[in-house]
Amino acid sequence: MDDKSLDLLEFSRIRELVAAFASFSASRDLALALLPSPDHQLVSLLLRQTTEARRLLALEPDFSIRAVTDIRELSRLAARGRILEPKELLEIQDTLASARSLRDKLEELSDEAPLLWSIAVDIVSLPGAERDIEHCISPSAEVLDSASPTLATIREDLRRAHDQLLNHLDGIIRSPRGRRILQEPLVTQREGRYVLPVKIEHRREMKGIVHDISNTGVTVFMEPWSALDLGNELRELAAQERAELERILQKLSAEVGVHEEEIALDIGLIAELDLALAKARYARRARATEATVTAGEEGGEQGYGCGAATLRLRQARHPLLGDKAVPLSVEIGGDFSTLVITGPNTGGKTVALKTIGLLSAMTQAGLPIPAAPESCVPVFDSIFADIGDEQSIEQTLSTFSWHISNMVRIIEGAGRRSLVLLDELGTSTDPIEGSALARAVLTHLLDHGVMTVATTHFSDLKTFAYATPGMQNAALEFDPATLAPTYHLTVGVPGGSNALATASRLGLPAGIVEAAQNMLPEGEQAMERLLSVLMNEKKRIEELRADLEQQQEQAEQKNAELDQELIRSREEQRSIIRETRDAVLRDAAELHREIRQAGTELRKKRSKEGVEQARKTVQQVAESLKTELWQAPVEEGAGELPDEGAIAPGDTVRLKEARIEATVLSVSEKKQQLELQVGQTRLWVGPDSVDKVSASPAGPAARTRVVTRDTGRGRPPLELDLRGKRADEVEPALDVYLNDASLANLGEVRIIHGIGTGTVREIVRDFISSHPLVKSFRPGEKGEGGAGVTVARL
Repeated sequence: MDDKSLDLLEFSRIRELVAAFASFSASRDLALALLPSPDHQLVSLLLRQTTEARRLLALEPDFSIRAVTDIRELSRLAARGRILEPKELLEIQDTLASARSLRDKLEELSDEAPLLWSIAVDIVSLPGAERDIEHCISPSAEVLDSASPTLATIREDLRRAHDQLLNHLDGIIRSPRGRRILQEPLVTQREGRYVLPVKIEHRREMKGIVHDISNTGVTVFMEPWSALDLGNELRELAAQERAELERILQKLSAEVGVHEEEIALDIGLIAELDLALAKARYARRARATEATVTAGEEGGEQGYGCGAATLRLRQARHPLLGDKAVPLSVEIGGDFSTLVITGPNTGGKTVALKTIGLLSAMTQAGLPIPAAPESCVPVFDSIFADIGDEQSIEQTLSTFSWHISNMVRIIEGAGRRSLVLLDELGTSTDPIEGSALARAVLTHLLDHGVMTVATTHFSDLKTFAYATPGMQNAALEFDPATLAPTYHLTVGVPGGSNALATASRLGLPAGIVEAAQNMLPEGEQAMERLLSVLMNEKKRIEELRADLEQQQEQAEQKNAELDQELIRSREEQRSIIRETRDAVLRDAAELHREIRQAGTELRKKRSKEGVEQARKTVQQVAESLKTELWQAPVEEGAGELPDEGAIAPGDTVRLKEARIEATVLSVSEKKQQLELQVGQTRLWVGPDSVDKVSASPAGPAARTRVVTRDTGRGRPPLELDLRGKRADEVEPALDVYLNDASLANLGEVRIIHGIGTGTVREIVRDFISSHPLVKSFRPGEKGEGGAGVTVARL
């Protein structure tokens, strides 16, 4: 990459922004050394690593490398014999522990971040060195007594000698003589020896060594002879402690030095991981994403429809302008490789040029860019820029000369996989010659297949770009009413310079501006008026399009609301139908129970009064069937089928009175009765009470299956299990079973109803207490099932 062009694009400031998000010095150094790479595979890998790091931080926002520092220099010094300080060893221990923890964490997250794990997998854990330092050095960077038995013994002796010495001196202080001759009742130190402050006039009364005299001369600091041996012992033990500490630190330092290469490798890998995390943190702050990279003529990724050698930026913002940046969208490639940008002064042409170049360089450095995800950037071999002015008095370079020297450098280095950015091409010299030079340079770059973006004010360059295949105009818009720049880029139309309007807006006297306007050639004035009209029409079309999009969005939202309302209405309708059906079935079951009870009473009493009561009950049921609840309208499309013969099991019939559909379970020719299934309820009715709706799906064969109740059928079991049955299923099942058991001449049967809440047991015993086939009943005994069983004698 061209270093001079990167400087003109201010790429170094981007590196500083990313470095600010790094967690330690080694990763900051990597960020500050970032450079765009021309290697497509490497660029793609770096971008995917950044994508993984962003996903990782989204899953665990607090994820970091923890307490890692760059300990490579410390390990290098230790390998060369230097004894490290406890604080330095503690720093190494913290780093080794963090490296181990980082590796373990990324191994757990390897499915979410396989590329980051592929880096962390090579981190070498050094548990031995980590454990040894932790055993010897405290979190406050002090060597622990447990570092060695010798150190523990020396320190114990030190504490004993220290206590003895202080106790001895304290005795002198508390003595009558001491209170008289001492300036203050305290023990202090001078030159590492413990001394007492003696009044100058009483110094002869204490035998000892004078170690110091106070500034005022009224106090001498004396070590009594009686404490001398204890002081000497204390000094000797302190020297022994220092020697043992030095031995321990030397041993730990040597152990660190042995692993110099592993430590250097670990720090490099952790710095690489932290750089990916720093890029992700920058992306979160800058609202940036990774662009899709293409590989020029050799083809590349096809995400978002990116073709080879296509530069597409969508909603791209200059990364150094922050919230003040105006998004631009541009696409170069395909039909044209040269884009000529024109527009008003101070309209943002240079910013647009720098945005294109800077985001391309950032992508090739593996950095996310502040642009929409569908942005695509080719991997260029080099990026060249000629932006701004740089005069040099020492080299006697004018502005024009500086631009020409840049142009020479660019033309010599640019190839088919280069990006060239030219600001105000052909300026700083005679307009006619400058325009001709600009056209020649653009033609040369176009012929050599170089992707080029140039800004200009020359009107003939607009015409040249329009007439030349492979070139395209672009305009930075301005407000047609105020003639102020809007900083929005539009590809396909040229822009006006509006130099006079800009000069007026910046405060140039109106008379001068008007005079200049009159001096313009008529063609130039017509061109500016035409461009103004075009911009006005474009603005109006944009407003119409925005209005149509808003109306379409509102219509789609309204349709979605109507769809939801329709779904809710259908759900409510289904719910009402279900509730109504369930209520009807419950009432049907109740009516059936009343009919059955009436039949039971009739069988039991067989008296005139019983017959009359049964007749009244049936009449009440008939009256109930005439109520509005049972007069439900027939659903549309549910017309009856003509009767094609006798009713058979499996057929669908409709109760005439209730207008409820049911399924035929069996047909008793002997009793001239039909057994019907209505919801969870079974009914016995006569053939005249129903209309046939449809035949069994099984066809005519099913009609041959006629069920009759006679003694020739299989023998029923000795027990009936009603556990798990619903309350409305108990009585029908029990009635059928008792009939079958009676026909089979069973004398005693067991009815299993369980204990539970007791509801099924109550229904069973209430039912059989009035059943004509049951002589008596009793609860089950211990061996028969106890309270969960009722035994009935038939």
